[in-house]
Formats: sequence, C-alpha cells, structure tokens
Amino acid sequence: MRSLLVVEQRAAIRGALHDSQFEELSKQQTPKYRLESYGYQVLRAGDEQKAEVQMGSADAVILHLPLNEVKMWGVRLLKHKTVPMLWWCSAGAASMSAAFCEDEVPVDGILTPSMGEQELHWALHFGSKQCFERLQWMNEKKQLEGRLEERKWIDMAKGILCKIKNISEAEAYDVLRKQAMNERKRMVDVATSIVKVYQILQDQK
Repeated sequence: MRSLLVVEQRAAIRGALHDSQFEELSKQQTPKYRLESYGYQVLRAGDEQKAEVQMGSADAVILHLPLNEVKMWGVRLLKHKTVPMLWWCSAGAASMSAAFCEDEVPVDGILTPSMGEQELHWALHFGSKQCFERLQWMNEKKQLEGRLEERKWIDMAKGILCKIKNISEAEAYDVLRKQAMNERKRMVDVATSIVKVYQILQDQK
C-alpha cells in the first residue's frame, strides 16, 4: 500500500484551533507531510469531484475531517471503489468530533500525527485487513438477503399451489422443482412468475 488519497478541508479544521496553535501544527502534523516523509505517495482532494478522480489510483483513503463529515465522505467514496478508509485524528478534527463519537462511521482505523513510521505502517496494515473483513461481511450479508428473498417467493408460490391444487407443501415444492427443470429455469424464477400471475388474477376479480 503506497498510494494514499488524503481528503481534507483545512479551513474547517483550522476553525477548531486558535491561530497560534494552527500555525504551530500546520505543516508537520498534516497528513501530506507525515505520509510523504515516510515514503508514501500522497494524492490530495478537497472536493468530491477531485476525490472521485483520484480514487482510481488510491490504495487507501485518509479522511482528515470531523467525524460527521467522515461518514458522508466515506459513503460517497466507497460507491466508487472499496479501499481501506482511515481517519486522521488531528487535534482540530478531534475537537470538532465530540458530538459524533457514537455515530457509525465507515472507517477501518485511526491515524494520528504523533505516529512514527512503524506505527503508521501497522495501522495501515490492520486497516487493510479490517477493510477486507468488512467487504467479506457485506458480501455474505448480500448473499444471505438474496437467499431470504428467494425463499420468500418460493414459500408464497407453494402457498398458492397448495390453495389452488389442494395439495401439501411437499407436493407443491415438487411441482415447482419439476416445472423449473422442464423450463430450465431457477425455482425462484418459476415461483416469482406464479405469484405475479396469481396476484394479477386476484386484482381482476
């Protein structure tokens, strides 16, 4: 992981600090300075359009924003590409985030300006693992939701067949399975067709 996209709005972060504090921390504690000093290639974006363009080259995204904005940016950027999302917890970002500490934010880890090279490397490494696990969980959730949706259509179709043909659920299941084999379709597709036709006929009564 060598190319990192930093999304930050320095004006907003500056507003959380006194001018003297900001000037003191302004350069050496910025994500760009710290990450480049450790050999990472840093891409920067201050608006959504530029961030979307830079996403194609990024191995991870570093969000130097208050937590309420981290959520908004994370959701937007993850639509374009799944990469680790890490929050840069500077003094300014932290002081603006207290009210949002209980919010769900799509971050895989936290980086701070005080981290040394090895600490930052490991935080990025574990952030990458966390991102992979999150992606796996999302895929499993999607598959499970798909199976539940298929089960719903099949159960509805079985109920209709039981009612119309006066047969048991097991017999209705066999009817669906045989029809699917005859039509070379998935059972859920046959079931969906039966339910939709039945609903149309019911509406016309």
